[in-house]
Amino acid sequence: MAFSDGRRRSGRSSVVAVVAAGLALAACAPGGDESSSAPRDDVEVSTELTSDEVTLTIADETGFPLTDELAAEFTRQHPNITFDINRDTFQNLTANAPRLLASDSPPDLIRLPTIGDTARDGLLADLDPYYEAYGWDTWSESQLAPLRMDEDGVRGSGPLYQLGLGYSVTGIFMNLDIAEELGIDGPPETLAELEENLATAQENGVLPIVAGDKDGVVNFVVQAAMNQYADKDEFLSWMFNEPGAAYNTPENVRGAELIREWADAGYFSEDINSLDYFAFVTEFSEGGGLFTFNGNWEAANYQEALGDDVAFFLVPPENEGDGHVAMGAANSFAVAANSPHIDEIAHFLDWVHTDPAARQIVVDVTGASPGGDPSLPLPETEPGSLAESALEMAARISEEDGQVDFMANTTAGIYAGSIIPESQLLVTSQITGQEFADRVQAFYESEVGDR
Repeated sequence: MAFSDGRRRSGRSSVVAVVAAGLALAACAPGGDESSSAPRDDVEVSTELTSDEVTLTIADETGFPLTDELAAEFTRQHPNITFDINRDTFQNLTANAPRLLASDSPPDLIRLPTIGDTARDGLLADLDPYYEAYGWDTWSESQLAPLRMDEDGVRGSGPLYQLGLGYSVTGIFMNLDIAEELGIDGPPETLAELEENLATAQENGVLPIVAGDKDGVVNFVVQAAMNQYADKDEFLSWMFNEPGAAYNTPENVRGAELIREWADAGYFSEDINSLDYFAFVTEFSEGGGLFTFNGNWEAANYQEALGDDVAFFLVPPENEGDGHVAMGAANSFAVAANSPHIDEIAHFLDWVHTDPAARQIVVDVTGASPGGDPSLPLPETEPGSLAESALEMAARISEEDGQVDFMANTTAGIYAGSIIPESQLLVTSQITGQEFADRVQAFYESEVGDR
């Protein structure tokens, strides 16, 4: 399994996809060095939309209506451009992507959670010429970095191969009714204040953190702790599989040790390893605890369940006033290298990030941030709602360049093979933070080999 980006479906949303891959993110500047970010001489780019009748094809996953609504609005604004959207399950689409991209009639745009061999095999269009032509350098570097990969297969630098149709951000949801009963007057501004709140809840018989780890999603909590101590560049170099990168750094160990301390203090439920994502989301929705760590995709559901008695905020830093770091990922799409309509698809992708109607659709359908230039006006949301908070959080993370990918997406097998079983031991006080970090690093090395 790997963390997805919060694809919204009918009913309660699910954040865990049964696919062992995902995007990665690095702190490298877009495009890496000058030679890799400059438009190639053999690519002719036009940012002017054609007046010809064109049908664009999109390969997307079943149950994700965003592309339907975006396509309908784009055609309304540009009647000469229509869309043919083909859907399959997320698992099948991921498995069949190389074959589809290599066919004589590839989809112009395809939902693609990973880059990998599709880029090395020349199946994906290098979007850097459009990055230059459209001025995407004003967009958040931390949102675009995971969508790049160099010739050595290291992500975070090199050509831009993907863009997101919506970008997730994670944080902490807080039950305000419970907080008021405990005498807590608002979200904590530092990790120390957060720990004070956790202790207060525990002392008064309230579950401090509603979480589940049957499917590994307690790693929202684990990585949130690590993020506050880790050197972001070092952490991201590991996520990108850079040669010599390590997970068991003193800073990461410190974050893991904090989770062990929280486990020892009883801040998690005793049955945490039997609770899956749906179970802990439901528990928090029913008033089961003070805090839960989750993403903006659950904002609407929690708002519906708890009304005005819930807040959403970024994980507080160690020191007041420090920048924030939050996990997030793009709902990533790639353009086929052999598409005859790359100019048109690039225009569509730019429109998704810049057009007010398109940005509003992204928020309304997915709850995610629309991405793009952080200085653009935010889509409309109900004042005081969690959706408004989520957009403000995403904008702040973009401005602070503080977004990182989920560590569960570092390699194809690390989530199911190491992070889940080791985190289950960590949050039940069976291993130390040092042991957790060492074991994850050992598994990582078994997958990446001699890099």
